[in-house]
Amino acid sequence: MSDDGDPTHSGRPGSPERLSADAVRALYLLHGRDLQLFLTGVLKNSDAAQDVCQATFQRLLESGHEAKAETTRGWLFKVGFNEALAWRRRESQRDKLHRKAAATADQPNIELPVQSLVRREEIEKLKRLLQDLPTEQQLVVRQRIQEDRTFAQIADELNVPLGTVLTRMRLAVQKLQKWFG
Repeated sequence: MSDDGDPTHSGRPGSPERLSADAVRALYLLHGRDLQLFLTGVLKNSDAAQDVCQATFQRLLESGHEAKAETTRGWLFKVGFNEALAWRRRESQRDKLHRKAAATADQPNIELPVQSLVRREEIEKLKRLLQDLPTEQQLVVRQRIQEDRTFAQIADELNVPLGTVLTRMRLAVQKLQKWFG
């Protein structure tokens, strides 16, 4: 309570007096519903209106002491409207970023020349290493990767058990990982 007996101010010495939490609560009870209805009309979104209303009363707590008591309602609606406009701008920016991200996600990855060169070198190294694998493993790897065949299809074609095909692939991958390191 301030020296003049006004319960709406904190009365901190050496700083501008601020509205107390109780005063802000009382103003919320008095004007909060009307402000929220107004903001819902502005934003066309009741959840956003609640958020903006809360931000407005937060601003009241921080700097509402600057408004005259008789103009507090007008101050709340003006600040609320400005907060609503700021919310719209943020949403618009967020929408633009989402659209941009979606558009770039649909585009193929564009490689830089250096990345392309490194990728080609790695592919050539992998091709050379594949040639060093035993013939049975080479066959399984090529059919699986290049021909996009299932392990069951490869097993049927080679007339070997599925487990044998899986083992050959596993051994090939282990060797390639070790050599490619």
